[in-house]
Amino acid sequence: MAITLAAKCLITAKSVIDQPLLTIDGPHIVAISSRTASESTGLTYDFEDATLTAGLLDIHMHGAVGHDVMEGTAEALRAVSMFLARRGVTGYLATTVTASLDLTLLALDGIARFIENNRDQDEAKPLGIHIEGPFVSHAKRGMHPEQFILPPSVALLDRFWEASRGHIKLMTIAPEVPGALETIVRATELGIRSSIGHSNANKSETLKSLEAGATTATHTYNAMRALDHREPGILGVVLDCDRIYADLICDGVHVAPEMVRLWFKAKGPERAILITDSLAAAGMPNGVYKLGETVVHVHDGRCTTDAGVLAGSVIALDQAVSRMQEFTGADLPTAVRLASRNPARMLGLSDDLRVGALANLNVYDASGERRQTILRGRLL
Repeated sequence: MAITLAAKCLITAKSVIDQPLLTIDGPHIVAISSRTASESTGLTYDFEDATLTAGLLDIHMHGAVGHDVMEGTAEALRAVSMFLARRGVTGYLATTVTASLDLTLLALDGIARFIENNRDQDEAKPLGIHIEGPFVSHAKRGMHPEQFILPPSVALLDRFWEASRGHIKLMTIAPEVPGALETIVRATELGIRSSIGHSNANKSETLKSLEAGATTATHTYNAMRALDHREPGILGVVLDCDRIYADLICDGVHVAPEMVRLWFKAKGPERAILITDSLAAAGMPNGVYKLGETVVHVHDGRCTTDAGVLAGSVIALDQAVSRMQEFTGADLPTAVRLASRNPARMLGLSDDLRVGALANLNVYDASGERRQTILRGRLL
C-alpha cells in the first residue's frame, strides 16, 4: 500500500525542493512533486516544518554497540546495522582492520555472508566491505598492529577478493610501499576504489598512485606524512588535487576545527566526504573494547591503544554532519551531501532521491536536529 508524506523542503543531490510531496510504494519512491493546498490533507505523514534529506552513507566504520565487524557474525553485524539505522545511516561499508591473515579471511567471509543474506527492514544495509589494512605503512600505521602489516600484492588482494566473494568496494593502501601501484591497478580492474592513507608517501609517490587509479584519501590528516612547504607529500597532494576525494573524521578529537575548515576550503562541497571510523565503543559507555585484535581504551570520546595511540572514534555520522556545520558554517544541505551524495559518487553508486530510488530518508526538524529515519519506505 502506497503512503504519502510531505515536509517543508526536500534536499536532493542537486537541489532543494520546497513543499515536497513524496509517494512511496513498498521500499521505493514512486512520485515526487510540490504539494498544493488541496494536497495537505489525507497524508500518511506531514512533517510540516521539517526537512527531508537522503539517508547517510558511512564508508568507514568498524563497529558499534559493543560489536566489531571483524567478528564476522550475523549477531554482531545485525546489532551494528540496527544501531546505524537509528542514527540516520541507511547504507555503510563494513570496515576491516589490520589483523592476522586467518582472522581477516574469516571476517571477510562472514561479512560477505551477512551482505548476501541481510533482509531485515529495520537495519542499515551493508553495501560492501572496506579493507583498511593490511596494506598500510609501518611509519604511519597508527593503531594497526605492526606484526600483521603485509606488503601489498595482486595475489593477496585476489585472495581477499575471493574470501569476500566480490563484496570489497574500497581499499585503503599506502602508495609508497613496494607493490602498491600494481595492487591499485588490480583493484581498479576488480571495481574496487583505492583510498590512499596510513602513508608516509612523498609528492611523487602520491601522484603515481593517482595515475594508477587511486580516487580518494583515508581520514585526511590522520596517519599521513606531515605537510611541508617544499615537499608537500601525500597531504599536500590530497588537499591540492581537484580530482581526488578526501574523507575526514569530524569529531573534534581527530582534527581541530581550523583544519576541518582548511580541508573543506581545499576539497569543496563536491570532493569532501564525512566518515566516522567508529569502533565497537560507539553507542557505549567509557570502557575497554577491541578493534580487530587490538585493545582500545575509551574515555570521554577519545579512543586510544595501550600505547596511547589515537584509534578510531565513537561518533555517529549524524553527529559528524552536525559538527561539520558547527565547525565550518556549512548549511544543512551541504553537510548532508558530504555524508550521502559524495561517498555514493566516489563509489559509483546511485546518489539521489528520485523516482525509482529506495525511500531512504532522514527527517530534520526546524532547528536542524535529525529526528527520524525512513528506511526503505518504513518510518523507524
